[in-house]
Amino acid sequence: MNTISPVLEAKQISKKFQKVQAVKSLNLSVYPGEIFGLLGPNGAGKTTTLEILEGLQVPDTGEIFMKGLDIRKHLQEIRKFSGIQLQSTSIYEKIRVKEVLDLFSSYYKVSTSSDDLIAKVSLQEKSRSLVKTLSGGQKQRLALALAMVHDPEILFLDEPTTGLDPQARRNIWQIILDLKSQGKTILLTTHYMDEAEQLCDRIAIMDAGEIKLIGTPAELIKQLPVEATIRVNLLEPILPFPTLPGIAEIKEEGKYIKLGTRDLTQTLRALLTLPESISQKINFHDLQISRSTLEDLFIYLTGKQLRE
Repeated sequence: MNTISPVLEAKQISKKFQKVQAVKSLNLSVYPGEIFGLLGPNGAGKTTTLEILEGLQVPDTGEIFMKGLDIRKHLQEIRKFSGIQLQSTSIYEKIRVKEVLDLFSSYYKVSTSSDDLIAKVSLQEKSRSLVKTLSGGQKQRLALALAMVHDPEILFLDEPTTGLDPQARRNIWQIILDLKSQGKTILLTTHYMDEAEQLCDRIAIMDAGEIKLIGTPAELIKQLPVEATIRVNLLEPILPFPTLPGIAEIKEEGKYIKLGTRDLTQTLRALLTLPESISQKINFHDLQISRSTLEDLFIYLTGKQLRE
């Protein structure tokens, strides 16, 4: 159990829009200095949850505390130490990058210089450029800089890399990791598996407005009945396939046999020491191993793949 007090705590949060129950009795705690991810498909309730935690939506039920302050009573004070990057940030496009940062800085008593912010998000070459000339990745970096204008302790990032190319996504990842190294607490939403595994200390898997599981990526993956899958190419049918230690499930796929194992090392050792009469029927040059992933867990929990 974590003995540190949470910097953000939500208790029994619910939100309904007409007939759609967007969030259902949600509980979560986010601790200082961690990157916490809300992971799930579009329509899972991630954005609604984030907007409630940010104070942009009012929940139907429940309580939210940030640094011990009730968000309903102290929202203006909370705004001083929290920053928000929306899923889509609208910025007047006929303004220059440095100018828009200077403008946002003027809204706060305490702010970071625009030059420092531009350097943090690697937009030095674009400081005098109009916003409309920026690429998608550059606009996302600018949106991050705007969220950091007042040097907040807590950052909310809603789908920060959606629609970006792989290089732009990794640029955003590095900025987020740099912020964590500075002691910032970050709560982000995503539907990208690699993003959640690369960035998040802990993850809440959401679907249909509910949190299914919370834990570190490694802890969550351990909830699966198999550690890994071995895919074996058969030169000849082997019926029945030998019982091997650690095997949890066996599935046929044409010329292939998929072996789901709870202990990859034990199963591989047994597979590689099968009697010659059996091993001659296996093409070991086409033996494939895949470890279980967060996506495997999500399919296991919900029966459907993560969707965009």
